[in-house]
Amino acid sequence: MAIPRWYPIEQYTRLEERMAKRSRKMRRLFWFLRDHRRELFDNEFQAELETMYRNTGAGLPPIAPALIAMAVILQGYVGASDAEAVELTVMDLRWQMVLERLGKTEPALSVGALHAFRQRMIKHDMDRRLLERTVELARKTGDFDAKKLPKSLRVGIDSAPLEGAGRVEDTFNLLGHAARSVVACVAVILGWEVERVCREAGIPLLLEISIKKGLDIEWSAPEAKAKAMRVLVKQLKSLQAWVGARLHDDAQGGPLGEVLDTLRQLIEQDLEPDPDDGGLRIRQGTAPDRRVSVRDSQMRHGRKSKSRRFNGYKRHIAADLDAKLILACAITPANVPEQQAATPLAQDVERQGRPIDELYIDRAYINCEPVDQIRGRGGEVLCKPWVARNANKGAFTKAEFGLTMRDMTITCPAGRHERIQPGTVVEFEPEQWERCPLRPQGTMASAGCGKTVSIAGDEKEQHRLRKLVATSKGRARLRLRTGVEHRLAHLVRRQGRRARYLGVRKNLFYVRRASAIQNLEAAQRNDKGVRLVA
Repeated sequence: MAIPRWYPIEQYTRLEERMAKRSRKMRRLFWFLRDHRRELFDNEFQAELETMYRNTGAGLPPIAPALIAMAVILQGYVGASDAEAVELTVMDLRWQMVLERLGKTEPALSVGALHAFRQRMIKHDMDRRLLERTVELARKTGDFDAKKLPKSLRVGIDSAPLEGAGRVEDTFNLLGHAARSVVACVAVILGWEVERVCREAGIPLLLEISIKKGLDIEWSAPEAKAKAMRVLVKQLKSLQAWVGARLHDDAQGGPLGEVLDTLRQLIEQDLEPDPDDGGLRIRQGTAPDRRVSVRDSQMRHGRKSKSRRFNGYKRHIAADLDAKLILACAITPANVPEQQAATPLAQDVERQGRPIDELYIDRAYINCEPVDQIRGRGGEVLCKPWVARNANKGAFTKAEFGLTMRDMTITCPAGRHERIQPGTVVEFEPEQWERCPLRPQGTMASAGCGKTVSIAGDEKEQHRLRKLVATSKGRARLRLRTGVEHRLAHLVRRQGRRARYLGVRKNLFYVRRASAIQNLEAAQRNDKGVRLVA
């Protein structure tokens, strides 16, 4: 059985002409997709979509993959659930127009088909290709004419928080939630009621509506809280021992093995030995890479700034600053440094056949491999320079010392010179520094100690950036990075602040689809040939 392809007609029907008169100013993307659906899903891209099925030998779709892909785009555009999206293929004339289903009374596809297609896109990285196709389509329309764009590719990278979809809980509720998952899994395997499993496994706390109700203590009292933790730990150990003895084979793998591993992980990360009674207590401080949710194992604590904390992920985008298109996306757990997202972003951008000539970033991305690669081939990396500070208020900062990178020397405010080496600390002679009239402003160190200045490993680059920001022309160049900030702000508004799915990969699909839609809207705004009836 051959995989069907989708070849929609180009000429408008009379009904479509009448619809255009009524709604040409609202949800214009429907009309852009109606006009350009054959360009977006050309034969070459449809052949790529078919590769998601050819290696399986089964499960061939009864309808064209391109048609389902268009439904995935429309679903993201209106923010519909799978069930709602299926209904909209029947109830919304605009959906029917784009999908070439006007007059049809049956849904274009089923909920299962939509879900399965999305999973295939994720497995075969076809969401990345969809994003790339929107870039290719946008470059062919209106103001995105290649002749009007610069020959060099200027890319900006930025990130924004994405709150995870999993529930974030404190230690008591986290352990209780994990234990309930174990009990529920055991109940299914044995065919027992949950209540019977709890009683036989020696964890009656789970019979209450919540762990904290079962413990029933004054939570502001530290001693009562510590005692409650000892009670909970005792019952958790009872549950683990009972499951291990009763279901030894089942506990080694499968769903039961997964939930038992989750419980063990949470105990290890949130508890530590109690030196007073030899038991376990809540860990003092936060464990590295702490898991914060039972449902979503990849969510983490993160900070966007010193005062702004969030739980979940960071979404990263790379945008063409001239064409105003999103070229690539990445998702990382919230505690992962931004620089780790730069490599996959740069690789996805350069897959599109244009190497990055100028990269605009913030300082969080500076120590990444793409920065070195771009500089190595003669490109330029631009970001705001580091601000020179001194821990002692009123004392000289490094900015007040004269650095000459050509001679590799540093000059103190009093005029003394020292040689410098990247990645080292320069110390001015203690004897000379003791006699210097500017010593009180230079250091708060005790007598006999000279002034020290740290020289960064990338001091030459920092020096270049400080010279750049010191001029009006240089500051204007740095402001070009606001282009990616605007793209990211629009993306956050479209997606919202909370993730739709669990896990890194599904949320990467989520941000790629939203970015593809944003690119299509950018193309629609610049398209000179959208066929709308006046």
